[in-house]
This record gives sequence, C-alpha cells and structure tokens, in this order.
Amino acid sequence: MEVKDFDFNLPEELIAQTPLADRTASRLLVLDKDTGDTAHRHFRDITEYLTAGDCLVLNDTRVLPARLLGTKEETGANIELLLLKQTEDDVWEALVKPAKRVKTGTVVSFGEGLLKAECIGEADHGGRYFRMIYDGIFYEILDQLGDMPLPPYIREKLDDKDRYQTVFARERGSAAAPTAGLHFTEGLLDDLREKGVNVVFITLHVGLGTFRPVSVEDIESHDMHAEFYRITQETADIINNTKRSGGRVVAVGTTSARTLETVGTKFGDMQEDSDWTDIFIYPGYTFKAVDALITNFHLPKSTLVMLVSALAGRDHILNAYREAVDEKYRFFSFGDAMLIAPQTKGEPQ
Repeated sequence: MEVKDFDFNLPEELIAQTPLADRTASRLLVLDKDTGDTAHRHFRDITEYLTAGDCLVLNDTRVLPARLLGTKEETGANIELLLLKQTEDDVWEALVKPAKRVKTGTVVSFGEGLLKAECIGEADHGGRYFRMIYDGIFYEILDQLGDMPLPPYIREKLDDKDRYQTVFARERGSAAAPTAGLHFTEGLLDDLREKGVNVVFITLHVGLGTFRPVSVEDIESHDMHAEFYRITQETADIINNTKRSGGRVVAVGTTSARTLETVGTKFGDMQEDSDWTDIFIYPGYTFKAVDALITNFHLPKSTLVMLVSALAGRDHILNAYREAVDEKYRFFSFGDAMLIAPQTKGEPQ
C-alpha cells in the first residue's frame, strides 16, 4: 500500500486559521464506518450519538508554550527552538531553525538571558539536545517566554493561548494539541455524563511525529516517532467494564486511539500502564479496543488519514473527505470534526 493511495484534493481556503468563538459550534460529519453513509450535523449534536453505557476517552495532555525565539550568544543570529520532550532533568530534545547554525556547544539566549539553552548533542531526525540554564522555576519561565507551537499551516496569530488547549488539559508535555478534544466544553461533558456516558482520561504527549510527513512511498517502511503515554487503573477498569457490558469505547482523537490500541495490543485488555508507543495503524490493522472515533479532518497522505482509513475503510474515508470538501468543512487543527462509528445502537438517540 502506497502513500499516494491516501491523497485527496484540498483547497487551501478550507484550512481553518482560527478557532470558532464557541467550541461546540463546529460542524460534525457523522460517518457510518460499516456502510459509508454520512450525516451533517453540528458538534453539540454529539450527545445524540452517544448513549448510556458508552465510554468517551479523552487525552488530558497539556500543550507546552514550547516555541522559543532567541539569539545565538556568539553571533546574535536569530534561532527558533521547538521543545519536544524532556529527556532528563533540564535536558530537552528540540527542533531547531535554522539547524545548521546550532552545533554542540552553541548557547542560545531567550528573554535577555532569563533562559539559556546549551546544545549538548544531536538527536534523530535533525533535532538537538539542549541543557536549560535558568534561575527559578522552569515552567514559569517557559510560560513567560514561550509561544504556542501552532502547526505550520496556521499562519494567523492566536490571540488566546487557551484556545489551543482542551478545557480538560492538565498533564504538561505536548508539542501539539490533541485537536479533536478542542470541540468539548465542560458543559457538553456534563451533558454526556448526565446521559450516562462514562467520561475518562488517558495521557499521550503529542511529539515529533505530528510534524513529520511520510517520506517513503511504501507506508510499511515509515517509522513512527515514539510518544509517552499513561493510563490509570481506574480508567482501565471503566473501559473493560464498558466492553463487558456491550457499550462502545469512543476515542476522542487519534492520540487517544493510539494509546488504547497500544495497551490493548500489549495486554489483551486495558491495564494500568505507562510507556512509549510508536504504534502505526493503517488499513489491515484489527482494532482491539476502539469502537468509534471522534476526530478532525487530517492532512492528505498523513499517518492520521491512514489510521482513520483502518477504522472505516479507505474508500469510505476518502468519499467522506470529498464530501466534506464539497460541503466546505473546515480542515485541520481548528477545523470541524467527524464521528466515525458503527450504527450498532440504531438511530441517534
């Protein structure tokens, strides 16, 4: 199977540049994963498609203001760092722009020396390792100096940093938002709980893989970048009980889906676990845990399009994407959403 098999035409004007004022006002394309049938709704209507006994699984990772703009101490040249993950105390892996100006021993200064980063080595995929030098509390300094690491296809300035965070974000560590979760408000989650839907949380810190295109023709040759995840015993027990009771496990976002499938593959059911995952899900994969998925519309030829194609079938996904383009849905991080689910519970409740 080749990368070109997951291509589609996407007009640039459909790439959402800013979030909607109301998180729940996004459109929702509902796709029956078995038949390919679609319906066009709004995200607040998600309550009609989830029923008592279902389990909604959300990723509670919190995005770091990880984009730092500084200067090279030796020459004053402008340097940009995108922090990806902390590897040990005060040591971070980061993407650098321009990378050719940063060698081992280079020191980059931010905020007139409030924070300094010394390059101590090279990482995979062109990244670097930096030792952070500062006085005080690192995360407070980062909140002061850093910007949100918006994807390169978003060119508009984000006025409110919180709009690139989910309302339930709490575990610091991501280089990008789990964007399917951006559509939820506390009120909408309360409505689902009142309906009898179990709402649980896992953590997966979104990392370098979000920014890496698939550079090989044969998708089986693509290497996924590892990301850290955590699932608690309480969450594992609720998901297992949902399965036993005939409810559906509904993953919010591909990050939640990858976490659940990693644990399900590892143990056969859900168990408390924390580890690194480089799971790559594409057509031919058999899902162990996820029954339904809430997700945004993804980049052509991306691993995320491949994942949703594994759940619903490539033809159903590409047909739905073409329909979304025709209907002028908004794409990517600040765009509209899809619900991919089997209609095993009849018509919407």
